[in-house]
Amino acid sequence: MLTWVLGFIAGVVIVFLGILFARAFAARRLPPLKPWHQALSREITAREITDAWTLGDYLRREDEVFRQMNETVLPAVAPEDRNPYNRYWPDSPINPEKFPKNWNRTYELLPDGPIRGGALLIHGLTDSPYSVKAEAELLRSLGYYALCLRMPGHGTIPGGLVKAKWEDWRAAVRLGARHVRQRAGPGTPFVLGGYSNGGALSVQYALDALDDPKLPRPDRVLLFSPMIGVSAFAPLARIVAAIGAIPYFARSRWMDVLPEYIPFKYDSFPARAGQQTAQLTRAIKGSVRRAADSGRIKDLAPILAFVSLVDSTVETPATFESLFAYLPENGSELVLFDLNRYEFVAPFLKRSYDKEVAGLFSDPKRRYRLALVTNASANTRDVVARIEGAHATETTVTPLGMAWPPQIFSLSHLAVPFRPDDPLFGINPDMSVGYGPRLGLLAPRGERGVLSVSTDQFMRLNCNPFYPYVEERIRAFVPK
Repeated sequence: MLTWVLGFIAGVVIVFLGILFARAFAARRLPPLKPWHQALSREITAREITDAWTLGDYLRREDEVFRQMNETVLPAVAPEDRNPYNRYWPDSPINPEKFPKNWNRTYELLPDGPIRGGALLIHGLTDSPYSVKAEAELLRSLGYYALCLRMPGHGTIPGGLVKAKWEDWRAAVRLGARHVRQRAGPGTPFVLGGYSNGGALSVQYALDALDDPKLPRPDRVLLFSPMIGVSAFAPLARIVAAIGAIPYFARSRWMDVLPEYIPFKYDSFPARAGQQTAQLTRAIKGSVRRAADSGRIKDLAPILAFVSLVDSTVETPATFESLFAYLPENGSELVLFDLNRYEFVAPFLKRSYDKEVAGLFSDPKRRYRLALVTNASANTRDVVARIEGAHATETTVTPLGMAWPPQIFSLSHLAVPFRPDDPLFGINPDMSVGYGPRLGLLAPRGERGVLSVSTDQFMRLNCNPFYPYVEERIRAFVPK
């Protein structure tokens, strides 16, 4: 029996190693690594961010990181990479340092009148503070001071994520929260918001604040495509990336190596970043369960979350099952963007997700408001919000005065926090502002296998055609 067990274990190990090295050899077919795929030595880490640090300290260190990038990476761009759509060529028109404001950096927005509250907004993985700009501007219009904080490893070069840890991001969020609480003043509401990985960090912070009296507690939490759950295979990224320590397999550190044509977002994706998100989501699920078991979750701030029913980046059901299912009846709300159910689209969908949606609406234990943005009927592209309150058995249907744009069959993970008139990602972009190619308008056609970027990248929706409803719900949710 012992021989059989040892042989079985050895066989499993051999198969596992075979798969890993097969992946390592496959990674060698990725494009060559460039100067921007190397880590920066000056990036901020959790070890540096003490309770005594101020936002000024953080910004001074952030300046050092950008200075290192500008002095060491940009001058090293090879002649063959000096093209107008490489953000790392110093003379490129999409080099973010050429814009009047580099939205990759931390920035603050002040209301025109008195400060009525403070907001800390956290961007997503591989993103930059640009990705929460629309929400920051909305909150500013409501009288909030808004801080959009760059997370370590972001906004500079993709190599910044080769060494970044989720604990670095958590430390930065804590610093940002302290600053916002101080800047807004005592007695004013504090709103915490995050997109994707920033949503995960926001949830973790709100849970941490239940146990640590030194952390200012948020009064409301806003989530956009929150990263509450990721693929079960994400933790393996750590092992895959470790093989990259062997020079021959250096490209194993990367899941994607792509042209960097977006000025405020990385296109290349290091394996380590995926592994860090797996650790963060695992920590969140543990924190939620502990808060529920101890009863402390009753003190958690109300949460308003916006999610797409279909999402290839995160596990959408995790938002329902691992977070909202544990929330107290405190005024939390989930807005779910459905697939396009129009009769000319429905026959081409792989799945309807009817069972999952029906399960949410029929759950008598649901302690939060649920809104589904969906077609009014199968014979129209017009959309309505189907709304049920906590424990409700009756559904209210509210026409939204909006419709699915032609040729769009769903939202995406990327789309939720962006306005349709976003200059970079919008399908109706503001043409008065230029950040390079209008990515929301690109629809390339031709033969397969010709482009260096998959056509899937261009087909994925980058903005939310129903963003006015997002604004409406935020206005109703945040304290005035």
